[in-house]
Amino acid sequence: MKRLLGLILLASSFMLNAQSNSELIKHYEAYYKQMKAQGDVQGIINGMTHLNLLAPSQARKDTLAYLYMTEGKYMQALNTIGIEKSTTDSDIAVEVKALSLKSVKQPELAIGFFEEMFTRKPNALIAYELAELNLQTQKLAEAEKHITYGLANSKDDMKKAYYETQTPYEVSLKAAFMYLNALTIYNKDTKTNIDAAVDVLDETLKIAPNFNLIQITKNELLRQKQAMQAQAAQPKN
Repeated sequence: MKRLLGLILLASSFMLNAQSNSELIKHYEAYYKQMKAQGDVQGIINGMTHLNLLAPSQARKDTLAYLYMTEGKYMQALNTIGIEKSTTDSDIAVEVKALSLKSVKQPELAIGFFEEMFTRKPNALIAYELAELNLQTQKLAEAEKHITYGLANSKDDMKKAYYETQTPYEVSLKAAFMYLNALTIYNKDTKTNIDAAVDVLDETLKIAPNFNLIQITKNELLRQKQAMQAQAAQPKN
């Protein structure tokens, strides 16, 4: 009899827990929906965190990581979703890993996820990211490959934003690729390729006169050229 009573109590406990869990899920689903309606991002994150704890799913984890990323909380995004590569990763998961790793200054790791994004959906915007990251890591052949693709596939309405000035500005994506091309040419031989890189920068300025970073880079390259010429002109001992 005692054993039967224990089983009844245990079953009742499971039923109460299931009912309680179900009610909590409904509560946080309503909370999440209300936070979205109010545009309260932290509330949205809190709601999704609770939902993922109560009823874990990869889709909820991906969504939570994406929310962190859009708020600039890149480490939280990576801690939520991890940095392992998997063929079963959703498109959202791959994007979160790529952009977050780039933002926390891990270009080597970021490249693999941008390559996966490009494999799934090739486009010039992703090619730009790959060209820039490969240039940063001195993989010049890879950078050149993506620059070639980008120059051939950039559309007139595609833009790239730059933030080195007090007021951010945009240039055409084609101009952005031309800038990366100039940097790649220079990095192939930093002593003899200055003039060739400057020629590309000048061509870029013709289609994007507001491209402030071009002028900064050009001035620096010409300064380097002048310094090398001055050094070469010095009498040998």
